[in-house]
Amino acid sequence: MANGNPRSQWSSALSRKFSSPRHSPYPPGLAPYLPLLSCPAIKGITPNPLERQNPENHHIRTAENQPTLVFIWGFATASFQIEGSVDVDGRGKSIWDDFLKLPGHTLDGKNGDVATDSYKLWKQDVALLKAYGVRSYRFSIAWSRIIPQGGRNDPVNPKGIKFYSDLIDELIANDIIPFITLYHWDLPQALHERYNGWLNKDEIVQDYVRYAKVCFEAFGDRVKHWLTMNEPWCISILGYGRGPFAPGHQSSTEPWIVGHSVILAHAYAVKAYREEFKDKQGGQIGITLNGDMQLPYDQTPENIAAAQHALDVAIGWFADPIYLGHYPPYLGEFLGNRLPVFTTEELAVVKGSSDFYGMNTYTTNLCQAGGDDEFQGNVDYTFTRPDGTQLGTQAHCAWLQDYGPGFRLLLNYLWNRYKKPIYVTENGFAVKDEDSLPIEQALKDEARVNYFKGTTKSLMEAVLEDGVDVRAYFPWSTLDNLEWADGYVTAVWTYLCKFRYPRAHPERLGQVGHTVVQGPCRGRS
Repeated sequence: MANGNPRSQWSSALSRKFSSPRHSPYPPGLAPYLPLLSCPAIKGITPNPLERQNPENHHIRTAENQPTLVFIWGFATASFQIEGSVDVDGRGKSIWDDFLKLPGHTLDGKNGDVATDSYKLWKQDVALLKAYGVRSYRFSIAWSRIIPQGGRNDPVNPKGIKFYSDLIDELIANDIIPFITLYHWDLPQALHERYNGWLNKDEIVQDYVRYAKVCFEAFGDRVKHWLTMNEPWCISILGYGRGPFAPGHQSSTEPWIVGHSVILAHAYAVKAYREEFKDKQGGQIGITLNGDMQLPYDQTPENIAAAQHALDVAIGWFADPIYLGHYPPYLGEFLGNRLPVFTTEELAVVKGSSDFYGMNTYTTNLCQAGGDDEFQGNVDYTFTRPDGTQLGTQAHCAWLQDYGPGFRLLLNYLWNRYKKPIYVTENGFAVKDEDSLPIEQALKDEARVNYFKGTTKSLMEAVLEDGVDVRAYFPWSTLDNLEWADGYVTAVWTYLCKFRYPRAHPERLGQVGHTVVQGPCRGRS
């Protein structure tokens, strides 16, 4: 088991891998990224972030009375994927409610009307988390449950406020930190119909900020960790570019408009929090971005450049404006006037509008130049190395393979580029054909356990050897939930229990929890 490997054994094993090319776990073409794994090559990084004294961090005292950073670990969910009860207690429709009921919009023809029924069973969910000593629970608030029609002049739903307030109180009563996502893709349907939602920057930014302020006012006395948006790339590309996600648009221009609106809504909500709430509530606020590690297929210059282009579109599109103050130049090169421009006033609000880097990641891609998919930076992805071998174990999803070393590389890339503490807010694995496995075999869960052994090992190496400042780790997800367009076919990242089986099989969670608690956050959880 992962937690049975002493850190010294991992360190020496890693040294052997680097010193012996024959045993390298990394694919050809990695040479440009190898310096990221050597502390001396990372300028300005404190060798051990656990020794860092930062007044904005929480600290505890060890037995030796030495301060050490508190590490947050827990599990993540999203409102539409788990809550159900879509027409209960005044909730308005989201863009997903009717979208998933249209023929062909889910693999199994099912929808979110019930999901994992967590609107009714939330106390059971908290009890499951408590049973395994989870330190934090990342969940999202349904905008249309708080403001059913969504707009800045529309009424607030007191029953929606009460539901989330009761959940927050129950978490705190069980020593579980609430970690809230304000927007996880479920735009109120009324705003989509009223002015095309994210395509109307001037309207959506104002409405989103008002919604965020309602949440800050209602919950901020108890909630100290806020995420404004979950995965803007998915909101933009999957909802308005490729179209498998609500609202189902297919366009080569709309995603870039939507992404621009999402960045601005995030930034102005952060501005409101910092100006009106932070001093009295004392919380932190940021955004969480999806993005996987992109490695060159080989060491040719064009494929090395392709890997960076892929990173620019998958991550830099949103991270560069927020942390560096500009879009990646590569986006302007191939988008031209399709890439919106920030005004001077807007850019002043956008730059620096996240207290940390929220990181959602699942896999690693090998990148080849010459692709024609703009949404991937005109780069082709593959898991097949030049010698024909696979990068890792294939998941149920075609886009996901298990490759732990890539997780460490991405942590280093983000820390080196953006210099912000990293909260890993999603990470997980969908076991191939798990939906059809007998429960006895599914509960052995070997492929998922191996995935987490690799990622938690990489997390520890990044923190303890590379000096990366990682403050949280949230595997996805607590329950076997509605996986958006996949319906319930893809059993994606389930740890506590299978949705289709009784809620009484938490064996898998222990594999992850013990690894994290006994590893990088020993004495800090």
